[in-house]
Amino acid sequence: MSVATEAAKPVVGQGEEPGTSAIPVTIDLVFEESFEELYARAYGMAYQLLGRRTEAEDVAQETLARAFVHWRKIRSYAEAWVVRVAGNLAIDSWRRNRRLQHEEAPEALTPGPDAARVDLHRALHGLSRRQREVLVLRFLADLPEADVAKALGCSAGSVKVHASRGLAALRVSMGVTPEVA
Repeated sequence: MSVATEAAKPVVGQGEEPGTSAIPVTIDLVFEESFEELYARAYGMAYQLLGRRTEAEDVAQETLARAFVHWRKIRSYAEAWVVRVAGNLAIDSWRRNRRLQHEEAPEALTPGPDAARVDLHRALHGLSRRQREVLVLRFLADLPEADVAKALGCSAGSVKVHASRGLAALRVSMGVTPEVA
C-alpha cells in the first residue's frame, strides 16, 4: 500500500450548489482507495476473535470510522493501526456482550467460543505482552514483519525474535510438536 502522495478532492457541502459560499469538504482519495483492503483486515481480525459475522462487521465499520478521523496521522501505518484497533474493539465487544448476557440471564449464557479458541487465548495470555502483540499482528492479522515492526515501534529483527520465541512457548503450552518436513 503506497501512501507517499496525498490526493484530495474538494467536495461541496451536501445540498449546496457549486460556486456558493459553502465550506469545502475534502475527501482523501488515498483513504478511499485503501478502504476495501483496510475493511477486509479489520473484519478478518474481528471475525477471528469474535466468531460472529454481524459483530465483526460492526467492529470493522467502527474501526474504519476511527481510521477516517485519524487518517492524516495514521496513513503511513494504517494497516497495522486498523488491525490493532479492530482487535481492541472486538475484545471490548466480547466483554460487553458477556457482561450484558450475565446481567440479563446468568443461568442462560450463550455458549462461548469453541475449545480451540479458549486454549489459544489462554496460551497467548501466558506470553509476554510483546510476544503476544507480535503473534497476533503477524499471524492472526496476517501482517508482514515490516508492518508489525512499524506498528510496535521496533525493528524487523526484534519482530522475528519475539515471533520465534512466542511460537515456541505456544507449542509448549498447548502441547503441540512442530512438524518436520
